[in-house]
Amino acid sequence: MVDNTKQPRNWFEQGGEAYARFRPEYPAELAEFLASVSPGRTLAVDVGCGNGQLTGLLAHDFDKVQGLDPSAAQLAHAAPHPRVEYGCAPAEHLPVADHSTDLVTAAQAAHWFDLLRFYDEVRRIAAPQGVLALVSYGVLQLDEALDARFARFYWQEIGPYWPAERKQVDSGYADLPFPFEALASPTLLISKAWTLEALLGYISTWSAVRSLREAGRDDILHGFAAELALLWGEPGLRRVVRWPINMRVGKI
Repeated sequence: MVDNTKQPRNWFEQGGEAYARFRPEYPAELAEFLASVSPGRTLAVDVGCGNGQLTGLLAHDFDKVQGLDPSAAQLAHAAPHPRVEYGCAPAEHLPVADHSTDLVTAAQAAHWFDLLRFYDEVRRIAAPQGVLALVSYGVLQLDEALDARFARFYWQEIGPYWPAERKQVDSGYADLPFPFEALASPTLLISKAWTLEALLGYISTWSAVRSLREAGRDDILHGFAAELALLWGEPGLRRVVRWPINMRVGKI
């Protein structure tokens, strides 16, 4: 007998640690590039660091890294590192000494900042010839069998629920004012071999998902998850997920 009372799995019910668990890590090549263009390797400051995905990576190349974020909840899930010091602070008021910082980074965060005030702080804390890098990763890419369904979900179904700032991420920060001497950056990708659970867990961390659920449109999420699961095959099968990394890098 079929149990008609059984509810379909809710892939989008994730706990507070979901951001740390599911967000993709940056490749080591990103930190190596940023260190290579910095005037020194004494101090890097990662602003809007979240749970420290880029912060910890920078610690391999810098003597000290400060990871700063206004969210104590995000910082609570940051992995400790002996050369990283985390602190709760907004981008517009950085607890960093004047002219002390070789590299300032903001990864997947600059679109939330008051940029003029942030840039004033960057100029204040930067060492001579210091470098600022605004880093983002674009819309994820799946193999052909899945990508069309994901694109419809991203651009049409959940698209209206993204905050306006998301457009800056989609454009790779190309439209953000950036009053610094631009430096060329390499073409880099984030690439992960993920299960269906990992992919949908990542999607659950999106601000648009929260907005959609607050609007009572869980049906959009569950319809997408069900259709993607059929295309995916065995849930434990690992498929390649890629994100293009975009950067605005300049001398301060």
